[in-house]
Amino acid sequence: MKFISVVLCCISFQLTAGSLNWQRRADLLIPVQEIYPAVFQREIYVAGGLSSELPKQQGQMTAQVQIYNPKTNTWRYGPALPEGRHHGQLVAVNDQLFLFGGFIQANGGHWSASTDVLQLDPKLQRWLKVASLPEPLSETVSWVLDHKVHLISGRSPATKANAQWQDQVDVAIHWIFDPKSLKTEVAPALPEAKNSAAGVVLNEVGYLVGGRQVKGGNKAGVYSFNPKNQQWAAQKAMPEAQAGLAAAVFHQQLWIFGGEFFEQGGGVFSKVWSYSAADNHWQQQGEMPVPRHGLGAVALDDAIYVIGGATAAGLKQTSAVLEKVSVK
Repeated sequence: MKFISVVLCCISFQLTAGSLNWQRRADLLIPVQEIYPAVFQREIYVAGGLSSELPKQQGQMTAQVQIYNPKTNTWRYGPALPEGRHHGQLVAVNDQLFLFGGFIQANGGHWSASTDVLQLDPKLQRWLKVASLPEPLSETVSWVLDHKVHLISGRSPATKANAQWQDQVDVAIHWIFDPKSLKTEVAPALPEAKNSAAGVVLNEVGYLVGGRQVKGGNKAGVYSFNPKNQQWAAQKAMPEAQAGLAAAVFHQQLWIFGGEFFEQGGGVFSKVWSYSAADNHWQQQGEMPVPRHGLGAVALDDAIYVIGGATAAGLKQTSAVLEKVSVK
């Protein structure tokens, strides 16, 4: 993965609002939302997902893995997951591809949180269960630091019941998964429990932005995690409280896209924001041509790819849109 690097004697690089170029690319083969895409071997992978366009009898979820080749601007199907799954965290690390947790059909419901750690075996062209998380986990955030996967926040079952969305509660967990030993260790917890946030690594520091609490609504808070001292720190809050958003690093800044809210009938956020860690400052960078939530964003080859999602709050109007965002 390559990013544009700018060296200006420690002066942060700033874009002017509206200086982005949005280019529509080939649509997904299946419109999906609640996805966490990953760049693996220079292609974009989308594993599973929810969709208003899929049958209710299958939980409106898919097991299909969709792979995008940016050079040919084409999608193809990859090895399918063992079962339909949504809100599963897809992470590429050390030339390996893992999927953590998410919701599956089990225990009589379509929102049963999973402990599965799946890994793609490129030779066998199938997904293998290689480990289990300490507890079922979904709607979490991930990043990679020091060649290990961090899983932070999300939702986990409150009791033995684990079948429906309402069986889950917000958590502040912070786990570190070692892809070599396939073991998970406990790390310092996030200062507050939440779900549906977004996260990135910027300058070797992890950032977790936004999210929501089921009883507290959307959150604008931003937390950074320094792996050197193993401490969390609060940063300047986002201009808007957003959940179900996507984030990526571009031009040495953190970028966020989309998200949803449920007040006054609900809706989807359209403004694009960038955050400079150097001066702890947020700046608007125009608006999304197709605002949506439950979407994914990845950085690849000097651009951000904004993938899928839904154009209305909740499980409605799921989109197959793929956009490439670059500098004009």
